[in-house]
Formats: sequence, C-alpha cells, structure tokens
Amino acid sequence: MWSELWSFHGAAALFRWWLMPDTHLPSLSHAASHAAHDAVQAASNWVSGSSSADLTNSAAVEALDDFDALKYVDPLIGSRNGGNVFVGATLPYGMAKASADTNSSSNQGGFTLDGNPVTGFSTMHDSGTGGQPSLGNFPLFAYTTCPSGVINWCTFPKKSRAKYGYFNEKDVIAKPGLFNITLKTGIRVEMTTTERASLIRFNFPQAGQPLILQDLSDLADTRQDNATINVDAKTGRITGNARFQPSFGSGTFVLHFCTDFNGAEILDTGIFADSRASTEVKNITISRSINGYPLPGGAFVRFKSADQPITARVATSFISEQRACEHAEGEISDYNFERVSGEATAIWRRKLSPIKINTDRVNESFARNFYSGIYRTMVNPQNYTGENPLWKSDEPYWDSFYCLWDSFRSQIPFLVIIDPTSVAQMIRSLIDTYVHLGWLPDCRMSLCKGLTQGGSNADNVLADAYLKNITEGIDWDLGYEAVKKDADEEPFDWSVNGRGGMDSWKKLGYIPVQDFDVKGFGTLTRSVSRTLEYSYNDFCIASMADRMGHGDDREKYLSSSSNWRNLYKQDQKSAFFNGTDTGFRGFFEPKFLNQTWAYQNPLNCSNLDGQSSCSLQNNGPETFESSLWEYGFFVPHDQGTLINTLGGPDAFVRRLNFLHDQNITYIGNEPAFLTVFQYHYAGRPALSARRAHFYIPSFFSPDPAGLPGNDDSGAMGSFLAFSMMGLFPNPGQDVYLIIPPFFESLEITHPQTGRTAKVRNINFDPTYRNIYIQKATLNGQPYRKSWVDHKFFTEGQELVLTLGRRESDWGTRVQDLPPSLGPYQGFNRTFPSNRTDTRIVDTGIIDTTYKSEFGHTGADLHV
Repeated sequence: MWSELWSFHGAAALFRWWLMPDTHLPSLSHAASHAAHDAVQAASNWVSGSSSADLTNSAAVEALDDFDALKYVDPLIGSRNGGNVFVGATLPYGMAKASADTNSSSNQGGFTLDGNPVTGFSTMHDSGTGGQPSLGNFPLFAYTTCPSGVINWCTFPKKSRAKYGYFNEKDVIAKPGLFNITLKTGIRVEMTTTERASLIRFNFPQAGQPLILQDLSDLADTRQDNATINVDAKTGRITGNARFQPSFGSGTFVLHFCTDFNGAEILDTGIFADSRASTEVKNITISRSINGYPLPGGAFVRFKSADQPITARVATSFISEQRACEHAEGEISDYNFERVSGEATAIWRRKLSPIKINTDRVNESFARNFYSGIYRTMVNPQNYTGENPLWKSDEPYWDSFYCLWDSFRSQIPFLVIIDPTSVAQMIRSLIDTYVHLGWLPDCRMSLCKGLTQGGSNADNVLADAYLKNITEGIDWDLGYEAVKKDADEEPFDWSVNGRGGMDSWKKLGYIPVQDFDVKGFGTLTRSVSRTLEYSYNDFCIASMADRMGHGDDREKYLSSSSNWRNLYKQDQKSAFFNGTDTGFRGFFEPKFLNQTWAYQNPLNCSNLDGQSSCSLQNNGPETFESSLWEYGFFVPHDQGTLINTLGGPDAFVRRLNFLHDQNITYIGNEPAFLTVFQYHYAGRPALSARRAHFYIPSFFSPDPAGLPGNDDSGAMGSFLAFSMMGLFPNPGQDVYLIIPPFFESLEITHPQTGRTAKVRNINFDPTYRNIYIQKATLNGQPYRKSWVDHKFFTEGQELVLTLGRRESDWGTRVQDLPPSLGPYQGFNRTFPSNRTDTRIVDTGIIDTTYKSEFGHTGADLHV
C-alpha cells in the first residue's frame, strides 16, 4: 500500500522537498521511510541526470532532419491513477477507437492498468473524461474452446466472464495505431483501426474450437429497450443496433454495428440471452431487465479450428447497419492487419512531425512526456462527418467535444498551431451545430447535448481561432452571429447550451445566488464562476467584434466583460479549515438578487477541501470544480486591473505563490493551468518558469500513473506540451507567454505556411538550474517582451534565449508585459536590485506578510 501510495503523490511531494529542504515533512513509518528514500532518489535522478536505465539512452544526439517523434509516444501514460486515457488503437480524431475494456471503476476510457481484468474488446471510446464511462459499445470476447465442446459451458454475461480476462501488465503493448494484449488464458489480441473500422486479431494458444461472442452492452450499462442483434449462419456476420445514453449529457443515441470474421471455417453460430445460449436462434430483440440493468444478450460464432489467427472486422455507424458494413468493406477490404497498422503508424508520424526537439543532453523521459502529451491532444474530439443523422448538411460534423470548458484553455489552442486544418473543421462543425440546433455547444458527445459547466466557452474557442487567422472554409459572419446570440439571449435549456440568468446579468451585472429565472432552466448554482466566465466570454466576443469592425458591439461587450468586478468583496477574509487566518483579504463572493452579499468559504472546492461536492449538484456551490481562491485569478483579459485590485504586483505574486505553495490549487484540474504563468503579468516571468518546473516532472511522469488527474480529451497533455515548449497561451487572445523550453532547441513547422519557428536556449542546463531568461533576441534583434503572438508560428520566427541561474530584469518592465484590458499600475520602476522594495498600490487592502520558499528552489532567486 505504501509503495503504491508513494509512487505518485508521495514522490511529487518529496521531489519538492528535495528542491526545498526546509519544507516540513510529516514523520513516516519505517516502511514509508524506505518508500520515501526511493522516491527521493527517483526524483533526484529525474533532474540530476544520474545513471539509470532510462538515462543511458539520453546521451545520443539525434539530427532534427531525421527526427521521429513516434518513438517517444507512450499511449499507456495515464492508464492508472485517474488519468482515464484511451490507450488503444485509433487514428487522429478517428471514430474507430479499438481497445480492451476492463471492469475498473476508472474505465472511462475503456482500458486501465490497475489490476482489473478485461471484459471485452470494443471499438468506440472517448479519452480522459471524468464522470461515468463513455461508449465501449458492442464488445467482443473470445474463448479458446467451450469446456467439453458444450456451448452453454462457456460464460457469456460481461460481469461473469471477467474472471477469464486477467492479464500481466508486461503483456500489454500500446503504440499509436496499435494495441496488443495477451490474456492469462493465452489468447493474444491485436487491434488496429482505420477512420471508421477496426481489426481485432485473436491468436489462440492451442488447438480447439474457439468461440467469439459479441454483446449488446456498453461500458456504463446504459442500453435502453429493444436492442437487436442478428448472426448469419453461413458467413458469421453479426449486425445489430441499440439505444444508449451519453455519459455526460441529455437524451439518447442509437448506434449500429457490423462485424465479420476471417481466418477459420465456421462451425456454428447462435444467440445468447442472460447466461444461456442456443445455436437454433439467429436473432433476438432484447429489452432492459426488470431491475433496470440491461439484460445480457448477444451473438456468437464458433470456429472449427484455432490453428490460424481469427480476425474480426468491426465497424459502427450512427446511421444504419448497412452504413456500418460499408465502412468495414470500404476501409478494410482484405483483412491485412499489417497493412492497416502500418498505415495508421504512418498517419500518426505525419501528424506529430510539425514539432521537432533536440533530445541531446536531456533525459529521454522528458521527450516521452512531451510527445505523449501531444499525441493525446489528437485523440478527441472525433470526426464523425457523414455520421450525423440529426440533420442534413455539407459541413463537417465533429463530436466528443468533452468539454470545451476543459479544452478551450490549451488543447484546441495547441491544435491551432500544429493542425489548423482540423481546427477549421471543428469550428465549422460548431457553427453548423448552431445553425441547426440554435446554439453553440459547450459540451457534446455521441450526438447528444452535453452539460454546460460554466460559461458559453465555445465563444472562447471561436475567438481564439478567429484572432489567429483560422479561415479555411469558415463563415466567420455566421460564427460571430452565434457567439453574439450567446451573449444576448437565453435558451430554454441553458443547462446544455448558452447561458442562464441573462436578465439578472444585464440588469445587475452578475449572476445572483438563487436567481429568479423564468426564461430558461438549469442548475441554479455556480453564480460566481459563471459570472467570471461570462465576463471572459464577452471579452472574447468583443475581440472578434473589434477585428470585424462592429464598433458598437465591441464597446457593449467590453463593458460587460468588466462585470467580474461586481463580485469582488474587498474586506473578505480567508481562513484554513482549522481556523488559522491565511492573512489575505479580498476575494470574489456571491451576491443575492437584492445585491447583498452571500458567503462561500474561499477555500471550499479547493484541493484542501475534502468535503464539498463541486460539480453540477442541485445544492452545489457557487464555483464549479474550483475555489474562490483559484477563481480569484480568473480574469484572463484584464490582469492589470486585477493586479491593482489585489494590491499591486508584489501582493499579487505573494498571493499566487500562496495558492500553489499551500496546495490550494491542484494542477490536475484545468483552472490551475493559467495560474502557473500569471507571474508574467506581475513582471516576474522568471517565477512562471520556476513554477512550471515545480510541477514538471513532479506531477507529470511518463508512466501509467503519470497524470495528476483526468486527461480531459488532451487538456493535460496540451498543458504539458505547451509548458515544455516554453510558449503558453492565454486562450482567446493572441498571446503566448515565454519561458525557456525544457529542451535545448525546438522547431515548429506551420502545416499551412510551411515556415518553421525556432526556439533555442543558450546556456541550456539539463539539470534545469539555468531556467531564467537573461536576455532574448527575436529574429536576431534584442527582444524584451515576455510574450509573442501567433505570427511567431505562421511566419517562422526565431527566438533565442540566453539563460542563467538568477532572475534578471528581462520581461519585467511595464512595456514588456502581456496585453491587459485595463492599465498596469504600481510598477513604479524597472526591476529593483533589492527585492524587498515594494511596488504595492495603496488601495486600502490589507496585504499579507507571507513569504514563499518557492523563490529559493534550486537557483538564486529572491521573492
């Protein structure tokens, strides 16, 4: 237990202790002490580069011209510890996602490496999601033979057959486009995919009459009434359909499938219902059982021999069984597993090719972390073009936006850089959804409306793409109409699209606690986080309006983008749950309709709060999956005004340090992402660099338990990749915040312009002591700003960073800071030599005397 516990969080804490030896650690038991020693040594090896099995490969110098990113991708990262990633075979954004499924409580992505057995092999999945499991429809399972040749002595129901699905972790192989696993029964299963179809090759260990079944279940057992399955007695083709529920939304969806077999002569076929089977029946329509759980049911094919591998070809469709069979026959006509897997590998190699890093002098584990993160950004969303039965359209249809509250922050902005063509298709799909359903989605999966978590965050996605000149086939006038409707009107069902409480928003300038809203209906919680997110949504819309020449709209939405100020309570205190005052004053707080203050403990829903339920519960809090402490920094567009409100740049830095050092925030959730880099806005970009190294690799490591939380469709992967690239976005704005990359140099070739942006570190140190920029040049000219815009990528600019061990004055002047809607104040001089000198604005706010030990980690940096 201790070794498992220390394998991740313990090692992370001890890594920070190793950098900050004055940090207090609790006393440990004898067993824990040994685990602690091992964790400290492992953490030390990460940074120091001391000898280990991983380090022996890191000395090789690889020419960028011959660079192959694919060898650094490990899809198994995040398959344990709640990462919930999809580890199986797929193409970039592919609908077909083939994987083994386990009966784990964390099987949202299908497969887990947590000791739980396999219950089936299915071809539809999402990746990294929370909540209940997603998809996993129509799984197959195989037996070498039925005992004594008796069909009914084989085990058919999913839960019962799990005992035959155990495996050893060493017998699992996952690569882009390929997934292999060997069960303890000796059956080796190989899986690969095209866009809409999958091959599942079963290799049997001994002679027998193997049986392969396919059932009508999904991962979460959401099947509704009247599911149908048929098996052809001559060919063994299995077809069918069933209605299911989405994992985080409303409504239902119907999915069809078509499965064929190749490799052995058929002995017999049949149907099973519950635990009994018959070769006399070839089709069945089955309902849910009386107690509400789907009654097990499906079909099977038994073969005369197991001498050769038997390959199942599976395809699905939201349109019809015929369409599913067309996908299978059209995309995989010859059952050639090696050809299909080879083509999948080549496609992934091309997709990963825009970014090349210099792996010389760095631990290979950093490269594996980096490229595996990039890989996960292209698993979801999924391209379902031609598979939408809800409306007719010539526009692309993309699904599994799960959810934009997670992905607007870094995942889609990352794809804007390396795959703008796919982003253009996503934007067109979002706009087309608006055309036919009336609203942009905040979340969408399996053709269904997903639940809205906060603001109308498709607005941010569209603005980010528009400001970065994503234009391919997009009707931006229609896109602007869609985001404007979000800001001006309220839908009846604002729990799944748009915004709620719009009358109060327009009249009061905030969303009240217990709002009186008769225009639409949704969960009347999250009043503070919705107010803050609506404010930022409106700023993003204002930015589009400005670029498009809609001057009146620009002023209107800029005005409402300042509504965040209406919930700032200047004298609000914050105490830990034991009653100890944090020393900080001034937090966002909820308000009632009558404009009097309500109260929420600023630490509720923080990483320190083990009691509150902070999602979409009807009695939930006024923030979503985050605390008032953390949301206190969520004014991405007006950091200047926020910094002034919180007491000036030094007070802002101390508060930001406190947020991280006291574990109030947790990097495993998306609201924490930008806070790592918000030191830039206080004129301290060196602290952003230090904070990024504080979290990487301590909280991100290239192993199955290596993610700090749900990957959320590549959100964690993109945070990791952006951070290690040294260019982090403020999404919805044309801004990338600069820190030194984790590699000596890197190149990013823009897929459309063909130009290559370059970042190079001078004085690069693989032990990561030299992580502070002393000076910089952009295209050969001195450059003092702490940020660049998107032209850096499209024009192929070159950034050269000279590094050192001490914080310098680079990026610290007011003119160096990233853009802010409101002015920066309190920056009375350039970088002072005496760090005790203050730049605090006299606002009457009580400031804390808290001093962070964070500033003394590794290098000579003073806070």
